[in-house]
Amino acid sequence: MEKFEIVVIGGGPAGITLAKMLGQSCKMAVIRPEDHSMIYCAMPYVIEGLVDMEKTYKSDTLVTDAGARLIRNTVTKVDFEEKTLIFIDGTRIAYEKLVIATGAVPFIPPIPGHELDGVGVFKMQDDLSWVKKIVDKGLKRAVVVGAGAIGIELAQAFSYRKVAVDLVDMGNSVLPNLVDEDMSGVLKTELEREWIKIHLNTKITELKGKDHVEEVIPDQGESIQFNTENDGALSGVVIFAAGMRPEVSLFKDSKLAIDRDGIVVNDKMETNIEDVYAVGDCVQYYSGITGKPLSGKLATNAVPMAKVLGNNLKGQERKYPGFYNGAATKVGKYFVGGTGLSEAAAKSAGINVVCGYSEVTTKFPIIPGAKKKRMKLVADKATHRIIGAQIVSEEPVVGRIDLLTFAIQKESTIEDLSMLSYASQPHQSFYPAANVVVLAAEDIRKSQGW
Repeated sequence: MEKFEIVVIGGGPAGITLAKMLGQSCKMAVIRPEDHSMIYCAMPYVIEGLVDMEKTYKSDTLVTDAGARLIRNTVTKVDFEEKTLIFIDGTRIAYEKLVIATGAVPFIPPIPGHELDGVGVFKMQDDLSWVKKIVDKGLKRAVVVGAGAIGIELAQAFSYRKVAVDLVDMGNSVLPNLVDEDMSGVLKTELEREWIKIHLNTKITELKGKDHVEEVIPDQGESIQFNTENDGALSGVVIFAAGMRPEVSLFKDSKLAIDRDGIVVNDKMETNIEDVYAVGDCVQYYSGITGKPLSGKLATNAVPMAKVLGNNLKGQERKYPGFYNGAATKVGKYFVGGTGLSEAAAKSAGINVVCGYSEVTTKFPIIPGAKKKRMKLVADKATHRIIGAQIVSEEPVVGRIDLLTFAIQKESTIEDLSMLSYASQPHQSFYPAANVVVLAAEDIRKSQGW
């Protein structure tokens, strides 16, 4: 039986990062059951026709050129006592240190009819292939459940391909985990302008049909019906994009500590079992703001986790600071970003908050092509610390969101942000007299007398 110094179960962003860091310095294996590791956030744009499917496949050489062995197989059992893995074909390997990076899978609620043909999720290569195939064949209608980033991006892709779309969410607004309701009104309007029918405060209670899904039953309003094609082909589909759960089924009934949102780790990515670590979407971790468990199933969290672990396995002492969940998406003409806690999330956590707003243009107003940019800051009233920020703009926002995430990480106060030293240029910013971050901070200072 072959033995490796380090074995990683999972070939996604975390597994690839670890291979790049450690593959040249030890005997290492990365195990991946899927045909390809993918750029998952690009999948909706394959449906839209903007990107070829093959371009979403990450090259295996990202692992192999780094010096690690890529094993294309499925692990069916882990023996933590013997430090061995058993594959689906009966073969085995041994490890000295094991890293679990098994990711997360979309959740389909167990409502009546969830097993019907035409009901699915949108996460893996097989999901993408299935959805693309039925859209290319002339799919007529789609119901997307979940108005988060993936749900919205997929709904827009369907609409672009002339598929009638219903977007359903239990919340009061679209993108509820990214921006507050008072920032999302223009986004809802933009989706409706793209011929997407939105059902908020709505829960799907049942799916009906013989073999294929034919009718979607909400808890309020009229049902959504799909017309049955004469050739028996799918005329409608239901895609659930309403949540993810950690993929930890391999470790059921083992001694590995697992909580509601994943494998329990400390700030060094160590589990409760010696020489066993976990990183990425399969892990439960904490908010860097509240110190309480918080979902953070993003590649931009998985990679830093892997870097902490990789450096520690090389002898350093690094610690993962927690989730801040800076993220972004695009809704029609709007670029949208958020970081930290929304006002709603902060209030749910028991924090007394104050909020500030600002609106500027993306260029000097006198320059042709100037577009609107709106910001919201969320601050802890007791400490004056910034704990959240949101931007809706007609130009990209990721750079500004990263700046604000850094401010949150460094426990910056509203007073600090109001004194931000900034740059200005006619084609790249508002007039030198004002800055979108400073204006929002000053809005809070003015309202609070700080």
